Amino acid sequence: MSDLSQTPISELTEDAARVELERLADAIARADVAYHQNDAPEITDAEYDALRIRNAELEGAFPELVRTDSPTGKVGSAPAEGFSKVRHAVPMLSLAKAYTDQDVLDFIERGRRFFQKDEGLDLAFTAEPKIDGLSASLRYENGVFVQGATRGDGSVGEDITANLRTIADIPHKLKGAGWPEVIEIRGEVYMTYAEFQALKERSAAAGGQNYVNPRNTAAGSLRQKDPSITASRNLRFFAYAWGYTTADPAPTQFEAVQKFAEWGSRSAR
Repeated sequence: MSDLSQTPISELTEDAARVELERLADAIARADVAYHQNDAPEITDAEYDALRIRNAELEGAFPELVRTDSPTGKVGSAPAEGFSKVRHAVPMLSLAKAYTDQDVLDFIERGRRFFQKDEGLDLAFTAEPKIDGLSASLRYENGVFVQGATRGDGSVGEDITANLRTIADIPHKLKGAGWPEVIEIRGEVYMTYAEFQALKERSAAAGGQNYVNPRNTAAGSLRQKDPSITASRNLRFFAYAWGYTTADPAPTQFEAVQKFAEWGSRSAR
């Protein structure tokens, strides 16, 4: 990082802050392409988070300097070449991170302010495992899986239907009954640590590539042009949300993931 990155924000001039915001925008954009599009991260998650935090703090201190290409609010990266594009009917957003107890308290307070017009509403929160993989949206029509897509930039993703069909956790037809006529079940495609380690050992024995981490290995496996390669990687899928639907699957997110499990998907049931 440049020397400016070590300078307390309170000591930065407006010109220095402008230079630092430009550096951060470039660094975050490069990291996003390497991580989300190329599946080959160049910096650690902690280093990336530090860039994001610094950028947000600078924008808070110098709101008049917020760039048109600011990383704030951007999700993922542009879809990779080689796949058909899918425009999400409902934007596919990313989860925000909380680094401190105060971040959690601030989130709760924002929720209370947002719903304050709903008199008598009781806010309830649930927690579930965070699986680090590649987000995917599965479109079902009349219970049949017809299309799957990556998040991409949140508005447009990649059509990876054929590869998703090779994952055992993803039902080709929903079980039971009661599902909406159309629903996009969203979740995470991931690789277990055991499978990742086994792949690393097989690759090393064959003189192949050195895989970096399970998340990017899963993402790279899912973006193969040959679905048989994806099938050989033993990927998993974990459902936790929904996008476009002709009817809400349940009154709450907690009840929705119960439904996903009943319909044949893995979730935090």
